[in-house]
Amino acid sequence: DTMRRVVRQSKFRHVFGQAVKNDQCYDDIRVSRVTWDSSFCAVNPRFVAIIVEASGGGAFMVLPLHKTGRIDKSYPTVCGHTGPVLDIDWCPHNDQVIASGSEDCTVMVWQIPENGLTLSLTEPVVVLEGHSKRVGIVAWHPTARNVLLSAGCDNVIIIWNVGTGEALINLDDMHVDVIYNVSWNRNGSLICTSSKDKKVRIIDPRKQEIVAEKEKTHEGARPMRAIFLADGNIFTTGFSRMSERQLALWNPKNMEEPIALHEMDTSNGVLLPFYDPDTNIIYLCGKGDSSIRYFEITDESPYVHYLNTFSSKEPQRGMGFMPKRGLDVNKCEIARFFKLHERKCEPIIMTVPRKSDLFQDDLYPDTAGPEAALEAEEWFEGKNADPLLISLKHGYIPGKNRDLKVVKKNILDNKPAANKKSDLINAPKKAADAS
Repeated sequence: DTMRRVVRQSKFRHVFGQAVKNDQCYDDIRVSRVTWDSSFCAVNPRFVAIIVEASGGGAFMVLPLHKTGRIDKSYPTVCGHTGPVLDIDWCPHNDQVIASGSEDCTVMVWQIPENGLTLSLTEPVVVLEGHSKRVGIVAWHPTARNVLLSAGCDNVIIIWNVGTGEALINLDDMHVDVIYNVSWNRNGSLICTSSKDKKVRIIDPRKQEIVAEKEKTHEGARPMRAIFLADGNIFTTGFSRMSERQLALWNPKNMEEPIALHEMDTSNGVLLPFYDPDTNIIYLCGKGDSSIRYFEITDESPYVHYLNTFSSKEPQRGMGFMPKRGLDVNKCEIARFFKLHERKCEPIIMTVPRKSDLFQDDLYPDTAGPEAALEAEEWFEGKNADPLLISLKHGYIPGKNRDLKVVKKNILDNKPAANKKSDLINAPKKAADAS
């Protein structure tokens, strides 16, 4: 049987990657030089955001997708942080809202005007303060509105209700070392983390407990990544003891042995995985590599199937990954990357060559739409919901986004009832200040 099927059938075997022409790139951008392993770029169907070099603080640029060509030196930036920005993430439920984490220990959430910036933006909608060291990771909840996770170099993960500006969950005793990355599962009921202690942990954030963990997921000392797949399995990238780059697939119910483990090469760039749940393809972009390798995940051995490599001449400083609803379905585009060079951002388009002009529904199953399935309060109370799906048959037309409103609760309402008498005597002045 194996002899008969040497070549596995897959519609993605011939995925074809192509960089766009020069005039469709974003030129003259000074991409950040911070030594931090995030992707430095975040994109959605309206905007591309790029962390840039900034004197005296931290900044990132937000460009409307169509604003290609040379970007003027004086182009406005988002520049409210007092230290370098380390990570940015667009809200999945509002294409004008973006979160940023910075060396200044804060997370800021920004509302970008509908047509992009005309002036530099210095006032965030809300500042989230709770970390004692720099914040290197921000990640929005996939299905609940206004729920944002941040992880800092204080080894703490905080989950915020952005609508009220409060920290509602604080996971401060689970990690003993630097957290390399955090990934939500598909309905946002669990997170998985990879850490410098070589462990991958699966955590139920609302119960504040570790559901499963694996020591020495990869034996090497260099940074790992771990992400949830749509079926609940976990995909990791890391290094072997001999410094070879590895990728592995794990079942959280039994973390003893990986479902699959592959050695790749001896390059030393950290592999950033980008996952498309609709097609079950994982794209691996090594920082400092000049290639994107892609693999299909299936239920039959060897489970992780190498498809192909997109190669270019220039190494990548970072990478943005367009959500499915931002792709051109008429061109059979199944992925679009935004590759950062030192001075520019270059879109790379991945297509599946097809002869027909009709909508290819096997390439585009219904995908996660921009509507939140839950409100923040429902999720914090214990509800779960899968993403609300939309069809891409007639392309995606962005709707109107509502403005992000932050309603700060009165801090005094949250005080425990059993106040000491002495507190009550001093309270009136404080209350006047707070109000």
